[in-house]
Parts: sequence; C-alpha cells; structure tokens
Amino acid sequence: MKYDIHLQLDYAYRPAVAAGRHLVRVAPANLAPFQRVVASSITFDPVPVERTEGFDFFGNAMVSVAYRDPHTMLKVGMKARVIVDAPGATLDISPDLATLRRELGQVLSLAPESPHHFTVGSPRVPLDDEITAWARESVAGPATARGIVEDIGRRIQRDFRYDSKSTEVETPPKRAFELRRGVCQDFSQVMIAGLRGIGIPAGYVSGFLRTIPPPGKKRLAGADAMHAWVRAWCGKEAGWIGYDPTNGTFAGEDHIVVAIGRDYQDVAPIAGILRTSGRQRTSQSVDVLPV
Repeated sequence: MKYDIHLQLDYAYRPAVAAGRHLVRVAPANLAPFQRVVASSITFDPVPVERTEGFDFFGNAMVSVAYRDPHTMLKVGMKARVIVDAPGATLDISPDLATLRRELGQVLSLAPESPHHFTVGSPRVPLDDEITAWARESVAGPATARGIVEDIGRRIQRDFRYDSKSTEVETPPKRAFELRRGVCQDFSQVMIAGLRGIGIPAGYVSGFLRTIPPPGKKRLAGADAMHAWVRAWCGKEAGWIGYDPTNGTFAGEDHIVVAIGRDYQDVAPIAGILRTSGRQRTSQSVDVLPV
C-alpha cells in the first residue's frame, strides 16, 4: 500500500516564548522490507536559527531545531510518501516462554535491535507486580510467545475503555491499569509492562494509523491520527512482531512506523525546552491518504 502522509502540529504561546530547543521525530521510518520511504520533508514556521538532522541510538530519524528570538507560535509540518508491505497471515513459529528465555540468553548482541534493551523497566514503564500478575493469566499450558502477545492485547482491547480525558501524557502505566481507561499510549505501555514482567521483550512504536470512515460516511480531512502500538520479540525465528492493543489486532498495512523505543520518552514526536512563564495550546492534524 502506498500512502501520502500530511502532519501539522501547531503550538500557540501566551505570552511569547523567548527561546526554545526542540527534538522532533515525525517522519516515517525506512524499515526494509516492510516499509520504504519514497520522499519526506519537515518544515518549521518560524524558521529556526539552528537545524541539524541525524539518528538516535535506535535508528530513529530526528531533527533538532533551536530558536533565540521571541515567538508566539510554532508550526511543524511533515509530508511524506511511503510504501507499506505489511506481512500477511503467518504460521505461529514462536516458542513457549521457557524456550524463549533460552533463546534470549543466546543473543549476545547489544545492537539497537537486540531484545536485551527491552526486557527490563524503562523510564516510563517500570515493572509492576500487579500488571505482571495480570499478564501471567495469559500464560496457559503450551502457550507460545506470539499467542501470549495476542491474548494480552485482546484483553486490553476488550477490558479497557478508550477515554482521552482520563489520562495525560505523564500518566504512568500503573494508573492507567488501575483505571482500565486511557488512550493508545496508555494501552501500549500497560501491555509493554505486562510482557516484560513475564519475560517477553517488548518495545514502544509511534506512528500513523489510517482510519476508515463508517459505511456511507465521508472521510474527514485531518481525521487520521498519530498512534502507538507494541512490538514484541517472539524468538529467533519469529523475530519482532507488532501488535496494536487499542484495536486488538496485529500491526498491518494501515500502521506506518515513525519511531521505535523502550517507551514514549524515547519516541515523543516533539520534546525540548522553552523559556516561558505562560501557557501553550496545541493542535494536531493528520491525513493518511492512499495513493
């Protein structure tokens, strides 16, 4: 599937901010053979006085920008064309948990793709006894790693309620778990905590999700969204598998990857510092258009 993606992030400041430095991760990733970026560009208004581009430890593309003069707004625009060839239905060739642990012990690499980076608590996803005990309910009999991932994801989709007003960006997974409410970030981080707690390496994926309007309804401009889901390491043969607990499905051709990390802190679309004494308002618009 080929997509044109348009993203607009707008920030309004009151009073004007005197300076700022931001790290931006919003461009789709090149992930051969499943995702290929044909072209992409990122624009800023106002134009920054400094701009550098590079990659972080996990290979995520990032742009660093800096401002010195006072400004009352910041507009970040991203346009990209990307081709997604999501894997189709595959046989479950993942091992049981005991075998997975042995295979994990045989991985000697600490390269960015190594599952060892995703086995323990991270800044925003500490291990939690209650979440671990809840996740362990999905381990029954000869359950495979992939089967456990799917079962935990389906339980979140079934038992948790999507409620954008119940949590904030800083809400820890434990609180979202207690509420059984939240958004895609919360559901993904709860799932990551549960998987790591029972021994399955798991990471956080940020990206775009193409939404399909109900039958008979027109597609609304800007109605698509930035999204989050989970990737889990299911053994040396199965490798990394994406799962979307918000929608209860394996990641497919409607999921476009932007960045991969241990939790939201590693992949936040925009992060940085401002010199300000006031407030800011934020708006977001996303279009994922099949070509």
